[in-house]
Amino acid sequence: MKFMRIIPITCSFLLCCLTLSAQESITTEEYLNTYAEFAVDEMKRTGIPASITLGQAILESGSGNSRLAVKGKNHFGIKCHADWNGAKIYEDDDADNECFRKYEFIYESFKDHSEFLMKHSRYAFLFDLDPTDYKAWARGLKKAGYATNPKYADILIGLIERHKLYLYDSESIADTDNTFILADGTVHNYVQPGFTNNWVINPWDRERLENNGREVIIARQRDNMLALAQELGMMRWQLYKYNDMDETDTITPGQLVYLEPKRNNAEKGIEKHEVQEGETVWEISQKYGIKEKKLRKKNGLSQSEEPQPGDVLLLRESADGGFLGLF
Repeated sequence: MKFMRIIPITCSFLLCCLTLSAQESITTEEYLNTYAEFAVDEMKRTGIPASITLGQAILESGSGNSRLAVKGKNHFGIKCHADWNGAKIYEDDDADNECFRKYEFIYESFKDHSEFLMKHSRYAFLFDLDPTDYKAWARGLKKAGYATNPKYADILIGLIERHKLYLYDSESIADTDNTFILADGTVHNYVQPGFTNNWVINPWDRERLENNGREVIIARQRDNMLALAQELGMMRWQLYKYNDMDETDTITPGQLVYLEPKRNNAEKGIEKHEVQEGETVWEISQKYGIKEKKLRKKNGLSQSEEPQPGDVLLLRESADGGFLGLF
């Protein structure tokens, strides 16, 4: 049975879609759930405390909501400087219209933050500090001139303690089955798929498919609606609506995620479906790219009613336009 046709994804499409207008305001909790992995991996790679990286990112980017973060993917307020040859974005800071670094992907900002601290000699003394002493790191950053605010260290320490970011510095953090466990015993699910320390694999490099004439992607481990919306330049409500889901629903690996509204009928030649053990109307609607409400209406099923194994569901209207209902 035919379901999918592979459509390659290109970076140019992502660049076109990732716009300021598509960005939703997110909470600090959502920010941590989405990007904490980047900071933890950088800590393992460079020794920079994850609490410091996350605290600076939250402070400098407004938890990912600032114009510089949204438009420039710059989460650390790093300016261009003489050695920067990449893309640029201009923003008022200490002076008007100052030059800041601009990135194609957010994870590049996290990597460049680490490289920035490691390359500049004025930060060298930080790497002699205890990697779990976030207070010393915060004060050291201020001493080295990372920010001009005289209270920068106190503000950073306050953020780290308010959000318990120091838990990410613990040696108890371990990557196990796509999760890492914090010092307090809570389990944090990785969000971004394909993330590696060598930065060769692009975590957003996934192929697009077509099902019933609609664009879809296949959900992977660590996917969630917030990360997908940001990756695809869409609003979360669109993904929920197009997939007949609400904010209490979660994505499961292998699930088809529709990037545009599903159709009212299955494609021609696919008329019926025999219900298997454990299948729900929603799962069948996702499989064939049909809106769940339309599928229920075709088969006389209420919103809460589920078919039984062996039932045959109609996937298309009859030739005269009527509904045949359950067989």
